[in-house]
Amino acid sequence: MAGSFTRLISGRNTAVLLASLGAGTIATGFLMTENNSLVAEVKNKLYPPSSDFPDLRKHNNCMAAALTPAVYAKLRDKLTPNNWTLDQCIQTGVDNPGHPFIKTVGCVAGDEESYEVFAELFDPIIKDRHNGYDPRTMTHPTDLDASKITNGMFDEKYVLSSRVRTGRSIRGLSLPPACSRAERREVERVVVTALAGLKGDLAGRYYGLGDMTEKEQQQLIDDHFLFDKPVSPLLTCAFMARDWPDARGIWHNNEKTFLIWVNEEDHTRVISMEKGGNMKRVFERFCRGLKQVEQLIQERGWEFMWNERLGYILTCPSNLGTGLRAGVHVRLPNLSKDSRFSKILDNLRLQKRGTGGVDTAATGDTFDISNNDRLGKSEVELVQLLVDGVNYLIECEKKLEKGQDIRVPAPITQFRK
Repeated sequence: MAGSFTRLISGRNTAVLLASLGAGTIATGFLMTENNSLVAEVKNKLYPPSSDFPDLRKHNNCMAAALTPAVYAKLRDKLTPNNWTLDQCIQTGVDNPGHPFIKTVGCVAGDEESYEVFAELFDPIIKDRHNGYDPRTMTHPTDLDASKITNGMFDEKYVLSSRVRTGRSIRGLSLPPACSRAERREVERVVVTALAGLKGDLAGRYYGLGDMTEKEQQQLIDDHFLFDKPVSPLLTCAFMARDWPDARGIWHNNEKTFLIWVNEEDHTRVISMEKGGNMKRVFERFCRGLKQVEQLIQERGWEFMWNERLGYILTCPSNLGTGLRAGVHVRLPNLSKDSRFSKILDNLRLQKRGTGGVDTAATGDTFDISNNDRLGKSEVELVQLLVDGVNYLIECEKKLEKGQDIRVPAPITQFRK
């Protein structure tokens, strides 16, 4: 069978065969599993890379800035061990040009190996997105010792809630843009089996999206825990919504302060949260839970994707390193009206969002303030940066309440020298 099939596609009927099946079908179907190098050879003979290069003239994303015709020509026909291609990496960035004033990333990884096989694209994207971090010459620190955090209790007149989140990926299984149904179900099995071993204040229960009752679903909505099927073109063009809601779910502890989303944008999203301003306690629970989950997964023969250059490996290059976002909902009625507010945030390496999450505008005087960086600093460094920054914002707010002047702080350096 293989021999006759090889002869068929190497002969004069190749163009007819490919045209009838479609290049996408060939690239992701039988030929990939039958003979990877043969696919690349046939495609290359039919159409040179210059004919395939995407039109990126109106695009504003990191991928479009990094992808040159020469890089595309070199990488187009390469495949990762899981048969993931360059074109699949960049499809979301091709289909979503971005906004002139908002620069998105524009690509995703299909597996851990994507960052190596397509390094000539991913490395400049990482350097661009992470403010100069060079994955070829720099190493990423990891530190989950919550005892190092100082001044981690905010004034609760201003801070309404505190939260820390990250993601983790299971080594050996494709990431959500590329995974098969079987791989996605295996991620769910591995994670849920491990989570059953959590004890004490971390003990809890898993709710599969396809299996929960209407009452359970409504409770998760009321708790603001439930995540929806991706509808953003940035995610759907990255193949995130396939087979929804198959093998997706939410686990939370009995106190509803430690959550894990399974098979949303990453294999797992790990979240520690609570009302009020005790960020140190939130981070302590976060670190303790992460360590216990990793240990339980390792006891079952699995491990998280990690390396010393990129830290923890996740689907989007923007979340490499710690993948950590520490944030608070904080009331700043006076500071938010001050013309220096944005500059202060920039210099403290913080970002603001609406309390509805990413891409939402602030309503009233309450903001979601979080760290801007992910890669090149440890978890402890980023949480301490957030703590110090929010305390400074509150100090400014108090001064403005009294009619006193405030100052813009000196910029925080991105990396240690």
